[in-house]
Amino acid sequence: MALSAIGDMKNVLKHLTTTSADLYECPASTRAEIKFALVSNVDGTNDADVTLSILDSSASVTVYTAKNIVVPANAALKPLGDLVGLTLKPGDKIQGLASNDGDLDIILSVVEYTVTA
Repeated sequence: MALSAIGDMKNVLKHLTTTSADLYECPASTRAEIKFALVSNVDGTNDADVTLSILDSSASVTVYTAKNIVVPANAALKPLGDLVGLTLKPGDKIQGLASNDGDLDIILSVVEYTVTA
């Protein structure tokens, strides 16, 4: 197995809700590298909590990168810290939710690489 040239570069832009949702899923025959993640609190008055997790589909394991972390009003959080190069395999997912609907937005910068034989 080898990685070919970059298959796609994309930004994933989502509004977080109080229901856990898939924010990004690595497609089949692809490896994805998360280059950047930012959660912004767009509510001018209230703090909101963010929870983000990564599902490793091959091991059926979910780990949290942030669990009930407070994002102050009009502030932002890098939920992966300064970690760059988080790699996902096909079926792996980034999932997230907020304590209040519409208070938190997330931006993920993703580079997808096509897997060749």
